[in-house]
Amino acid sequence: MTTSPLYTIVRNALVLLPGKAQAEPVDLLLEGDTIREIGPRGMSAPADAAIVDAAGKLVHAGLINAHTHGHGALAKAMGDRWTLELLLAAGPWISGNRSLEDKYLSATLNGAEMVLKGTTACYDLFFEVPAPSVEGMSAIAQAYQDVGMRATIAPMVADKTLYEAIPGLYDALPEALRSAVDRFRMQPYAETLKGFEAFVTQTRIDSERLKIALAPTIPLHCSDEFLGACRDCARRFGLGLHSHVSESKIQALSGVKRYGRTLTAHLDKLGLLGPDFTVAHGVWLDPDDMRILAGHGASVAHNPASNMRLGSGLADLRAMLDAGVNVAIGTDGSNSGDNQNMYEATRLASFVSKVRGPDMHQWLTTPEALHAATEGGARALGFQGKIGRIEAGYKADLVFVDLGHINWLPHNRTVNQIVHVEDGTAVRDVMIGGRFVVKDGRLLTIDLAKLARQAEAARERLEAVNAPMKILAEKLQEAVASFCIGLAREPYQVERYGAPLR
Repeated sequence: MTTSPLYTIVRNALVLLPGKAQAEPVDLLLEGDTIREIGPRGMSAPADAAIVDAAGKLVHAGLINAHTHGHGALAKAMGDRWTLELLLAAGPWISGNRSLEDKYLSATLNGAEMVLKGTTACYDLFFEVPAPSVEGMSAIAQAYQDVGMRATIAPMVADKTLYEAIPGLYDALPEALRSAVDRFRMQPYAETLKGFEAFVTQTRIDSERLKIALAPTIPLHCSDEFLGACRDCARRFGLGLHSHVSESKIQALSGVKRYGRTLTAHLDKLGLLGPDFTVAHGVWLDPDDMRILAGHGASVAHNPASNMRLGSGLADLRAMLDAGVNVAIGTDGSNSGDNQNMYEATRLASFVSKVRGPDMHQWLTTPEALHAATEGGARALGFQGKIGRIEAGYKADLVFVDLGHINWLPHNRTVNQIVHVEDGTAVRDVMIGGRFVVKDGRLLTIDLAKLARQAEAARERLEAVNAPMKILAEKLQEAVASFCIGLAREPYQVERYGAPLR
């Protein structure tokens, strides 16, 4: 990417400003990577300012993806009719035997899709086998740097497998399958955290573009001792924590069976919750869970596409917002949410609130949905006050949408149209930190043709090397599904209520 001039003036656009339902005809003066001034059309600018003529375009703040998985891009469209537990069982097949180059490639694909569809920052929970490494985390960081986007990267860590995490599942497997899954047992958690801590202490990063966090992947997949170690590690280095909490009914039921309390209550007891904690999904949060999270200033990353795709359920965003929880929106990984389109995720977030019932007062408004997809995400990522809105002092992370595109004919109500109509196809330009990453619909930072060749080559090689894991996954599918379907028939009941929640 070329170096940006000191000043840039964006002229002739319609700009969506904070709290407005309709875009306004204003100019934007940028100083380096920051919005310096917002003024009327024709406002004065330094004589040497670069001019961006945005006539016929709408400018809105870059969308922020609060939950994705960089490793999922190479596993796009590999499964159908998978619950969350079946997706996890298929993990060694769809994500196994990745080289360092594969890890970089997958994260690059992930980032490239996001910026082409108007997303300028993301929270990536990536996975390495058997544990995070300095080299692997450096490759993920480099991928987002090369794409040109901001990211909070959080390696997923655990010390228990799926078969140890769900009470009774391991014993329900046929003996031959128990022997097979024994090979997947995790290493001691101290070893798992060693590589992560080495990266944090040894690697210099651009904190304006990149943040580091830690993702104990699912509480049930972590011993209490490991969760405590993650808590201490995050506090010691001032990092965020992000975990899949109450995503599926199986998770929620298993939490009550194991801990005698909800997963959120258990995390609270262990001291993990705080303003830097993000719950991924939260489909099965109960009212007390929501109050606990709000009391700690925690966030929920809502992933409507994968929640429906995996049959996990419909999260109650209205109840979360009413409780005071910061709500953000994510796409989830392309191995479960299918794409990295935040416009689609935001639209689905709006729609999910509507299909929960006919009381329109409980539905999300389009401003609430867009806030979750921008400022809510900024807070979850740890970039609060820096990105997510077009305001003086904020970073110039801007999306330019073609108002001549069919999506915008006619242009009735800007916020409604972004949330309910736009699907990413009208995005023409994307600027991150005052520099264009996408221009005229073309990604400037990455050679997409080369990326396509690399992706196809990786697909062919991984398909061959992971063929035995595919066979095992197919054998496990029926056994895991049978057990989980039976478990899911039980009512989700917490003692403090004394009655089923669903």
